[in-house]
Amino acid sequence: MPKDEEEIKQMLTPEEYEVLREKGTEAPFSGEYVHEKADGTYECKVCGNALFDSSAKFDSGTGWPSFDSALPGAIEQHRDSAHGMERTEITCARCGSHLGHVFDDGPTTTGKRFCINSVCLDLEEK
Repeated sequence: MPKDEEEIKQMLTPEEYEVLREKGTEAPFSGEYVHEKADGTYECKVCGNALFDSSAKFDSGTGWPSFDSALPGAIEQHRDSAHGMERTEITCARCGSHLGHVFDDGPTTTGKRFCINSVCLDLEEK
């Protein structure tokens, strides 16, 4: 894991840094994992923390990778009132990087839709 913010900034592209560390959002349907079907574990791009199993991924039609559950202890949830909306922000439990948001409109039994920016993730294929 990087030691400080400057090291994090050096290891990421400007877009990755904006989303992960400055709470930005990538454009819908632009991310490499939107339509990804491979089996594996999605990890935090900054620290490598395992976040989501590919079995939890589903096509939400929103333009961002979506999952119905996170791995236990992998994420933290925070109230987000930015942009005139009430949402729940998702961050990496290990390094605090912004990942996306979670909504209570998921189609599976969990009822959750973790809407995650592709640039925040690395896929460790099985």
